[in-house]
Amino acid sequence: MSSLLVPPTTPDDGSVGLSETQTVELFQPPQPLRTAGGVDFGPIQVAYETYGTLSAQRDNAIFVCHALTGDAHAAGRHSPEDKKSGWWDGFIGPGRGLDTDKYFVICANVLGGCQGTTGPCNTNPETGEPYGLDFPFLTVGDIVDVHAELVRHLGIEKLLAVIGGSLGGMQVLEWAAKFPAMLRSAVVLASAANLSAQGIAFNTVGRRAIVSDPAFNSGRYYDGEKPRYGLALARMVAHITYLSEASIEMKFGRRLQHSDRFAYDLMRETEFRVESYLHYQGKRFVERFDANSYLYLTKAMDYFDLAEGRGTVADAMSATDARFLIVSYTTDWLFPTSQSREMVRALLKARKDVTFLELDSPYGHDAFLIDSELPKLSAVVRPFLDTSLESVRKRTEPRPSGSDPGAAPVLGRPLPDGRGSEMRSARTTEVER
Repeated sequence: MSSLLVPPTTPDDGSVGLSETQTVELFQPPQPLRTAGGVDFGPIQVAYETYGTLSAQRDNAIFVCHALTGDAHAAGRHSPEDKKSGWWDGFIGPGRGLDTDKYFVICANVLGGCQGTTGPCNTNPETGEPYGLDFPFLTVGDIVDVHAELVRHLGIEKLLAVIGGSLGGMQVLEWAAKFPAMLRSAVVLASAANLSAQGIAFNTVGRRAIVSDPAFNSGRYYDGEKPRYGLALARMVAHITYLSEASIEMKFGRRLQHSDRFAYDLMRETEFRVESYLHYQGKRFVERFDANSYLYLTKAMDYFDLAEGRGTVADAMSATDARFLIVSYTTDWLFPTSQSREMVRALLKARKDVTFLELDSPYGHDAFLIDSELPKLSAVVRPFLDTSLESVRKRTEPRPSGSDPGAAPVLGRPLPDGRGSEMRSARTTEVER
């Protein structure tokens, strides 16, 4: 069982062991959350889990921001009988990327979600019915406001790091811009300062699939049939963007599912193995996720623009002293490396300490979640965090590895064999193209 100061029991497999999702009510009257849309909203229940032990100095806390359909259960199992562990179990634990022997790790479900934090499926106290589409419009900034309040509730003034991928990476950037004094370092994985037009287009198709489902009923479906066909289709479309051409070809190719011959049947939807896989992903998704939450959270992604109202991305980052680690993947076409390089250029313009690496992977956008890819990510993240913690405890500012005192932040350069990136100091303020 996890708690603020007592770590869960660690089993022989090296994971964090048994974990427990906890809840707390924040933004209770008369101090509601003022959303970006101008709505006063509260109270808000927040579901979260913690792993590891908070140090006496409270200087070793790391906040994990989950991606679009994630939740607070990032590591461990809720019971010995659980077949499935947390979504980042291979990355959080003793000796892992987020080493719970050293760090106190926090992960919380997002505002608008459906896994314990207040969202559209929860009861509106004013009506006694689920919020549905009466839930306030939310932004990434609103999500971060709630999580920052949770951190303060836990008695932590400053986080050692905030880390996340995809939508989680957007949250990390928002943390640095909105609460510059609350974090010492930021780790952004497979993300960007805004979503591309292509990403918005895929989200649009997914939302259209949901609202076009006859069972959607303007979001009031909680007492009856749910829009499972629309939500499954939305997931199928989105899941294609999380993969890469190479990974799809390796896993499925043009192989048929149940035969070695074509059926010549237009209505057979799972003739190819890739078709069967996508249908399976859609079916699993509707069992655990709420369609209205999907609408709200994809729209929050669409709206996110780090520079909006702040001038430029460099301006948005000007107030923080946080160190940055930016990681992209070679086959990620939803958040391509070019967008990561744009972020790095902006951070260098703002004169921030930034390390950038492009990791080679065949798995596309989902690479930061794939167990077989986690050792590579851990090898990058672990020394970055260790340097941050060492700096805090020595009360000295960290310096890029291998650089002299006058060197600029660290950049990444592809290794000759294409395995990833090497570290080097750089005096230029321009990323290699």
